[in-house]
Amino acid sequence: MALFFIAGMAYASWGVHVPTVRDKFRLDPAALSVALFILTAGSIAATLTNAKWIARVGTRRACLVGGLVMSASMALILVAPTYWLLLPVLAAFGAGMATMDVAMNAEASAVEQALGRPIMSSLHGMFSLGGMIGAGAGGVALAHGMASVAHLLLAALVCVLVLVLACPAVLPHVPHAESHHESGRSSRWRSPVLWALGAVALIALIAEGAMYDWAAVYMRDVVRSTPAFASAGYAAFTGAMAVGRFAGDAVRARFGAVQLVLASAALACAGMVGALVLPFSVTALIGFAMMGIGLANMMPVLFAAAMRVKDIHAAEGLAHVASIAYVGLLFGPVLIGGVAQATNLSIGLSVVALCAALVAVIGPRVLKRLGV
Repeated sequence: MALFFIAGMAYASWGVHVPTVRDKFRLDPAALSVALFILTAGSIAATLTNAKWIARVGTRRACLVGGLVMSASMALILVAPTYWLLLPVLAAFGAGMATMDVAMNAEASAVEQALGRPIMSSLHGMFSLGGMIGAGAGGVALAHGMASVAHLLLAALVCVLVLVLACPAVLPHVPHAESHHESGRSSRWRSPVLWALGAVALIALIAEGAMYDWAAVYMRDVVRSTPAFASAGYAAFTGAMAVGRFAGDAVRARFGAVQLVLASAALACAGMVGALVLPFSVTALIGFAMMGIGLANMMPVLFAAAMRVKDIHAAEGLAHVASIAYVGLLFGPVLIGGVAQATNLSIGLSVVALCAALVAVIGPRVLKRLGV
């Protein structure tokens, strides 16, 4: 729980300073987009290359190394003297976060199996809670005059402290790593189930990424809400997602992963359609909250399934699905923006509803193949 919390806090602490980075380096939208792309590309590269290393050294060391790289690079983001030195720092930040992400999710899967009950959604809820607290604390610190460099340094020090305290309790190796001989495991690249899980995760993250980037814009430009109220759309989505994740384990234990994904995707689709058909302040907020609850448990369920594919190490299965999914997070907002540019934002965001509908159709079938 502590590791998931600081991962969310670190990502939110960086998010608070995206405008700071833009202003410090005087970036136009294209240059800022490149910087954001480099960060996500670092994450994708790490998930593609670090899985075998994580399986070899164990989740404890991987969490510690990934967390330390994440913390060190976060502290250096606003220290970089030039834009061209900022880019490798952002790549390292993304790689450190992704390495820690894969390792701590593999750990979570092992603990979940040992406990014999779902916990994955609650752990992802801690990530969301860390993000909310990280963003809130960052805003308060900056409002009271703390220097941006000092804020990121403080956040990095908190992450290092939690890593040092929490990592000794992490399993050195997940049990899955000991249950198969290396020669007996299949390549993750030849697993059709992993590719199918990755495709579903990619579609889900297209919708999730679009909501992060376009919810406030929709509230401002289409609903015509005030700038202060426009942020409520983003808050409704992220807050509902956190609530949905903390409740998701009980629902999965009661009804199963297949029913949870089906109902969640249907709820997300209905929420997005409602927000688009009824573009008023209250209805949009309700629709965005339904989207948050609907998308909350997609990644926890799909990641848990990826780590239970037969003859594939848990870390490698997760890394494979995560690397595919991150492509959706990277290009989803761009896709929505392109459709909106050609038509309008309401039609652009209809892609989100379509993605949710696709997950409702495809997701349960893929999970049934795994018997989860």
